Amino acid sequence: MTPNAKPSEHMALLATLDSASQAAGAVSTGYVDIKNFHALLALIDVGAFGASATVDAKLQQAQTSGGANVKDVTGKAITQLLAAGGNNRQALINLKAADLDTEGGFEFVRLTVTVGTAATQLSAALFGCFPRFEDAGAAFNQAGVAQVV
Repeated sequence: MTPNAKPSEHMALLATLDSASQAAGAVSTGYVDIKNFHALLALIDVGAFGASATVDAKLQQAQTSGGANVKDVTGKAITQLLAAGGNNRQALINLKAADLDTEGGFEFVRLTVTVGTAATQLSAALFGCFPRFEDAGAAFNQAGVAQVV
């Protein structure tokens, strides 16, 4: 542990699904390269569910940033969130680099969120954690990050 370090030096916001009323169907972040981080953290933030709506989320891996040979990362999907469980809930998915099929050449990851039945207000983020070589925030935050204080 480095008590003098800022949390933003150990994490970077790599990709987002910006807050929106998401219609039924799947939406994904862009692919991020895990080579600069020891781990990733996905945050799924559900606001108001549509009537009888469901939300699923999972991490997927690919061999290129364009999504070549995309496949799910084993064990990296949430249990389905249901409208009946109430509004304003979050879910987290942890991923270590070792969880990927690196022997098969998979090093790119994306978050896919699927809404079922009715439009639902949601947002999601994919964070890179524990950078391998440098200050994560300064080097890797996506362009939409306006400030780090």
